[in-house]
Amino acid sequence: MSVPSPSTGRPSEEPPFEGPPSGRSRSRGSRAARPVGRTGVLRRLFGPRGRADRTETVPRQSPSPDLDDCRRELVRWQRHADSFERELTRVSFERAHLLAWLAALHPSTAVVTPAADAGADGTHLLRLVAGGRQLSWRLPPRDIPLFAHVPYTERAVGHGQRDGPTAGEQAAHIRSHTRLLALEGTLFATPAESRPQARPTER
Repeated sequence: MSVPSPSTGRPSEEPPFEGPPSGRSRSRGSRAARPVGRTGVLRRLFGPRGRADRTETVPRQSPSPDLDDCRRELVRWQRHADSFERELTRVSFERAHLLAWLAALHPSTAVVTPAADAGADGTHLLRLVAGGRQLSWRLPPRDIPLFAHVPYTERAVGHGQRDGPTAGEQAAHIRSHTRLLALEGTLFATPAESRPQARPTER
């Protein structure tokens, strides 16, 4: 506060304020230069910061070990599937040749006829009579050339027609017929001629 001068009656002018030392003035000036209020708070919160606040780059991690295990399992099961497919192809090939041989042993009753549900795939049936009962087996189109020696006939159309006995009935009849054939072969087999044993030479 200024005090009036006794001579003039006017308040005397105070000397200009030189301010605090240079270091303190710089800190005040820098603090005063910062924005205040809501805008300043937002800037301080979301504005760029120093090196310590920079986001560190996260190193790229290798694939999970579980994923590698799944891939190895997939390769292993694919090898098993390929092996099973080759084995199935071999068994189907052998089955077709055995059925062709069986049809040649029953030339009077063996026929090839279209299956009831043949459709567009061309599935056929091998039918023959063994042991007084009709038996049948399905033949895929790839096996048909093996049965060129078997007569071909169209399938009979009518109510109650089916492709043959069920799998269980046919298997039971084949087992029974096989036992009868084996017994017949044992009863009517001629015994082997006894060969004379060689006598030891006398010294």
